Amino acid sequence: MSEPAIRVRKVRKSFDDGRIVALDGMDLDVAEGEFVAIVGPSGCGKSTLLHLVAALDVPDEGSIHVAGHALASGDDLSHYRSRHVGMVFQLHNLLPSLTAEENVQVPMMELGLSRRERRRKARELLASVGLSGRERNRPPELSGGERQRVALARALANDPPILLADEPTGSLDSDAGARVLTLLEELRETRGLTILLVTHDESVAARADRIVEMLDGRLARGAVPSGHTAAVLARG
Repeated sequence: MSEPAIRVRKVRKSFDDGRIVALDGMDLDVAEGEFVAIVGPSGCGKSTLLHLVAALDVPDEGSIHVAGHALASGDDLSHYRSRHVGMVFQLHNLLPSLTAEENVQVPMMELGLSRRERRRKARELLASVGLSGRERNRPPELSGGERQRVALARALANDPPILLADEPTGSLDSDAGARVLTLLEELRETRGLTILLVTHDESVAARADRIVEMLDGRLARGAVPSGHTAAVLARG
């Protein structure tokens, strides 16, 4: 059997000098090409887990392997972040003074691409998320759904094999959220992405291959059929 795309083992993470335990022995495997939704009550550690997999933080204990890389404390993880994972947040985190095209180009700055190459690739990515003709618009000139699609294009700018999404539809209305989810599924199909997504939304979780429930900083249930999503979320 091949190694999972994401492997989390006995991970602990606390804050406030150990008084707040966010993760308490978390284990998780995500197969290459799989779409996994993480659900659970607020404060159960979902976003903390995603941030550790993104190497935005490091665990206190345990190990995390992503795309064959061991994410160890003290290592220079900037190369990993810029090449192997893309991250989409609930709030798009776009730079308001830059155009959509310029925002998508930001992650490419470390790749050594020429300005012309960056522009071409940014326009291709924006076209892939349905935003042809909006390249020169700045975030305040775009709708919430359009801003999130720009954020998705930016997350794919360095061709990462793994996409991490933290409540990517949480700030959108139902129609815009559904369009973003459909887009995620299409991009997964065309790019072979592995997707790990955090959500409170039953309809979002139901689109995943597998639902993982967290409770009190650890795995509460390894896999739940999509049809059982409502029962899982009701406990949160």
